[in-house]
Amino acid sequence: MARTRSLSDKFFLFVKGLSMGAANKVPGVSGGMVSFVFGFYEELIYSLKKINYKAFLLLYNKRFKSFYYYINGTFLLLVLGGSVFSYFSVSLILDYLLKHYELYVWSSFFGMIIGSIYYISKDFNDWRRSNIISMIIGIVIGIAISFMNPAKENDNLWFVFFCGIIGVSGMTLPGLSGSFILILMGNYVLLLVDSVTMLYKTMMEVFMGDFSFIDDAVRIRYLKIIAVFTGGSAFGLVITSHILGYVLKRWHRIVTAIIIGFITGSLGIVWPWKKVVYKIVNGKNLLDINGEKVIENYKRYFPDFSQQETWIAIFFIFVGVLLVLLIDKYGSERKEYNNE
Repeated sequence: MARTRSLSDKFFLFVKGLSMGAANKVPGVSGGMVSFVFGFYEELIYSLKKINYKAFLLLYNKRFKSFYYYINGTFLLLVLGGSVFSYFSVSLILDYLLKHYELYVWSSFFGMIIGSIYYISKDFNDWRRSNIISMIIGIVIGIAISFMNPAKENDNLWFVFFCGIIGVSGMTLPGLSGSFILILMGNYVLLLVDSVTMLYKTMMEVFMGDFSFIDDAVRIRYLKIIAVFTGGSAFGLVITSHILGYVLKRWHRIVTAIIIGFITGSLGIVWPWKKVVYKIVNGKNLLDINGEKVIENYKRYFPDFSQQETWIAIFFIFVGVLLVLLIDKYGSERKEYNNE
């Protein structure tokens, strides 16, 4: 799987990693879907699958170069590095856009998912009964998840570790939003807002030579939570990639059909026209660590076509579709160029 890459390939891999990381943080959008649309999904799965006993044996024997080559190190470093970096850069911009232009951001995502369905299904011509049934199952699961009610927040470290395993699934399963699953599990704000904020604040203080956080019990609690969540995510990423690698190798068409159905069914999660339902405790809005209201769920509604913002939102849906089609065209042209 490992191969020599040009500087431009490396740059675009990092950008794709940024996109995947930002997508993983947005409820309803799947990082795995981004990797599928950008054409590096299977390489991601099979590269992660290489993190196995043989890889650790190479590492134990200090054969670092062989280890790096065996796990497709350049690819993983760029994609996963971009994903991590996006949590402190691109995702902050995305948070701003969602706060001030929420309808238009969700419209763009909605359009991108419609484009993704076309992208994935355009070359899928195997419409035998088993594949159609698999697609219907995917649609039903996607719809069911989009209408589930969230649980209460739980900071038990074993549960946080489990959240890491489940939350990272969005990177390996196209259409399954890890952040939305964390909302359903009740820990989205705790793990992707509060803990990340505390980690970022701590990193800035350490950079400035300030280690006073060591005596702050609340800060240490959040750092423990983010460390356990990260450990669970790393464990889940490797385990799910091994399972998916096995499944893709044996039932590639069925898995693709389920993915098409699942992404189609999950369109309801990113439906642009929805009102936020905030979490209420003792008759008052629950606030997160930044003093903002905690989102509990979304109530969907049909758009009013007499309003100008509705047509602007529709425009952004077409922009989202067009963006995916341009990515598809770019990927096809590069593939043809590399085959010449």
